[in-house]
Amino acid sequence: MPHISRRGFISTSGAALGALSFVRPADVLAQAANPVFRHGVASGDPLTDRVILWTRVTPPAGITSAQTVEWELARDERFTRIVTHGEVQTGAARDFTVKVDASGLDPATFYFYRFRSGKTISPVGRTKTMPVSDVNRVRLGVVSCSNLPFGYFNAYACLAKRDLDAVLHLGDYFYEYENAKYGDGTALGRIPAPNKKLVTLAEYRERHAQYKADPDSQDVHSKHPFIVVWDDHEFANDAWSGGAQNHDPSTDGEWGPRRRAAAQAYLEWMPIREDVADLNAHIYRSFRFGSLVTLCMLDTRLIGRDAQVPVTDIDGLESPTRSVMGATQESWLADELALSVRNSGIWHVLGQQILFGAQVPRHTRAINADTWDGYRANRDRVFDIIERYKVPNITVLTGDIHSSWAQDLPRDPWNGYDKSKGVGSLGVRSEEHTSELQ
Repeated sequence: MPHISRRGFISTSGAALGALSFVRPADVLAQAANPVFRHGVASGDPLTDRVILWTRVTPPAGITSAQTVEWELARDERFTRIVTHGEVQTGAARDFTVKVDASGLDPATFYFYRFRSGKTISPVGRTKTMPVSDVNRVRLGVVSCSNLPFGYFNAYACLAKRDLDAVLHLGDYFYEYENAKYGDGTALGRIPAPNKKLVTLAEYRERHAQYKADPDSQDVHSKHPFIVVWDDHEFANDAWSGGAQNHDPSTDGEWGPRRRAAAQAYLEWMPIREDVADLNAHIYRSFRFGSLVTLCMLDTRLIGRDAQVPVTDIDGLESPTRSVMGATQESWLADELALSVRNSGIWHVLGQQILFGAQVPRHTRAINADTWDGYRANRDRVFDIIERYKVPNITVLTGDIHSSWAQDLPRDPWNGYDKSKGVGSLGVRSEEHTSELQ
């Protein structure tokens, strides 16, 4: 099968999107049915007894003072059985976004929520808490790489109609480019705002606001809790902990302020739990759907990633000192998987950003050094963890690649892997296998 780049895949298939019968009018992003809550509502990071509720209020022009926002959470859509409520303050310091960690909830339960600012009530959102006991089914929506100028978010509209426990967004929630740099939205009326490469906090906020104004995005966010991680384009293309391909210090300034601005806007505008105030803090975390599924969301982009090396740098690709996760996160992942095994966890899912599978034999050049193939020793250490704790049924969910894959994941597919016997160099049985989906 010939290799198709992710940009090539999108450019050849993008024309097909225009033929879909349920596309939105080109000017729909300019509409604001609710001028105060024009960015909709969202929920995320569900636990057994709590969930994050999110919205954003748009104050009248010229108003910069703090705004009081009330919120309610109920068991029914008409709010006749209110479970909990409260009020919060928001203002310019967090771009008038609102985030509530609603607690004291029952596990595995649907709830409805809404906000009020003055006399204006937000749209109603629906969310769901995590189960605490055994479950026999978990349904997850998995999305990534949302690029507004390339076309409409019909996949979001479809997921909004599905029966799901949660939606995982594996990164590239938006793209930081100006129009026509990577997708031209002129004909569709989907020109990125601001129409420039994002560098400052105000610019990252504006791009988040534009994406949250999309009606399909609002629809799916209002129907299901999201569990999210960032990738590179929420910051800059091919980012790592100390820089990015799409960052030029001579014109963009130092990387640190840009990285902090992008992280701040992300935490403001996404329904993700903020454990600490440090904008360089980790976003890797775990979720448990009873004993059926343990989900570990990883950060393979920023917190511990070393700079990419050229695809021809074999020593760099194989270096035991280079990491895509960082030592602290690796230790955390080992502890989480070991705990799940002790608790008789059945399935183990890694939600992360970049292609995990080995694309070429060891000690050869890489096809793409921005994937795990560019950090081969770190990938080996993940297999070491799986073997050490005898972790069954590992599935790796991957974003970034702009194409659909399904593959088994032996440690080295070119050395001793016999799929007919269900055994590879990882040494696990076929019904307790390691696999990857994009």
